[in-house]
Amino acid sequence: MASYHWRAEAGWPHAGKAEEEPGAGYKLDARTSEGVHRVKRRSNKKEKEEEKEVGRRSSSPRRGGFFKSPSPPPLHPRLIFLSAGMGAGGRMTVQEQEEATLRSGAGDKPLHRAPIEKPPFTLGQIKKAIPPHCFQRSVLRSFSYVVYDLILSGTFLYFALAVVPQLPTALAVFSWPLYWAAQGCVLTGVWVIAHECGHHAFSDYSLLDDVVGLVLHSALLVPYFSWKYSHRRHHSNTGSMERDEVFVPKQKTALPLYAKCINNPPGRLLSLAVTLTLGWPLYLAFNVSGRAYPRFACHFDPYGPIYSDRERAQIFVSDAGLLIAAFTIFRVAATYGGFWWLVRVYGVPLLIVNAWLVIITYLQHTHPALPHYDSTEWDWLRGALATVDRDYGILNRVFHSITDTHVAHHLFSTMPHYHAMEATKAIKPVLGEYYQFDGTPLLKAMWREARECIYVEADAGKRKGVFWYRKEI
Repeated sequence: MASYHWRAEAGWPHAGKAEEEPGAGYKLDARTSEGVHRVKRRSNKKEKEEEKEVGRRSSSPRRGGFFKSPSPPPLHPRLIFLSAGMGAGGRMTVQEQEEATLRSGAGDKPLHRAPIEKPPFTLGQIKKAIPPHCFQRSVLRSFSYVVYDLILSGTFLYFALAVVPQLPTALAVFSWPLYWAAQGCVLTGVWVIAHECGHHAFSDYSLLDDVVGLVLHSALLVPYFSWKYSHRRHHSNTGSMERDEVFVPKQKTALPLYAKCINNPPGRLLSLAVTLTLGWPLYLAFNVSGRAYPRFACHFDPYGPIYSDRERAQIFVSDAGLLIAAFTIFRVAATYGGFWWLVRVYGVPLLIVNAWLVIITYLQHTHPALPHYDSTEWDWLRGALATVDRDYGILNRVFHSITDTHVAHHLFSTMPHYHAMEATKAIKPVLGEYYQFDGTPLLKAMWREARECIYVEADAGKRKGVFWYRKEI
């Protein structure tokens, strides 16, 4: 089977040299079982304007599909015809099809597998491409986002307590879901800021970061230090089959006995619903979907296997913060409205926050085109690059860009969120095809990943330490 790939000369994609150097052009390689053959040289002089137009059309990160940046120029129609029909009588095996391209659940856009070879660049080279001010943390600017989110949250709370009770019954019933959705999204933004505190990305002062993070996360019933340490290990071991901390995929032999029973649309829908509603508390309490430990692991247990001896005291602090927050919340509920008042005002928005947290992290690390590595293949940089940016529309801003700048976040986790988009734009030319973005609409992406990403397995006869998602049980 032959597949065709544009290969640029003269240092492309770095610094746009292919446009600056008149001798730079594209070469089309035909990859067959017999080797790589050059088919055609494309002259920049001859088709300069066409390539610039292609670059303008493909440079937007909001286009659907899973693409490599920068995009190559389009194939000549004759070459498209040849690439579709050459090799082995024009027929492809199932595995060849999977290796060459995947298909999105939303249409016929190709989802190319991410590269698995060691990158031709270092972390230092990536960092040099980022303007130095992107690594500067400002206390005032960071607090401005906290204040803004809390003002929005307070406004929505006032609406729920003072406005909705005065509305006609039918309109009030319609208004509560609006409040839940809006409050849940804003509080997710608060959650993200506390997450930044755990990465020391809020300010230059570790103590201030921990105080702010402890208060904000405790108010959302999150054990701040417990999650801070396990999440830090996730960043240190992303993409590792043995040491990653969360959303660690199972191999086929480790699937539960009921896996075949739910391997159908109703079963996948049920599994997705359970994951969104119970996934976060189950992870905290029982380490569900987390790394395998030799004994019971729990984020609330200071003596559990997740934590080292020097971290145990801070796990006690996290637990104390949760108890104080829970006591305060229930005292307020007892004073003002009782249990169902608490559910309407706080409980449902908190469920939405937890659901968003699961959706965001799940889609950042679960994709048919992303690899996972065992200890024979894994290294930190390839693991950090085995994640994907997504587009959540206006919610990108509400969630402080944790959704569409996640690749940069994994490379430089102490960078504040308000510089992450500028940094992402700066590193994309350096990362090239190693930068992954998928603009598939949210619901379609969730459903595709729920159907396609059931377990991981190495390709037969290929590198045994690299694992890809499969769905056939």
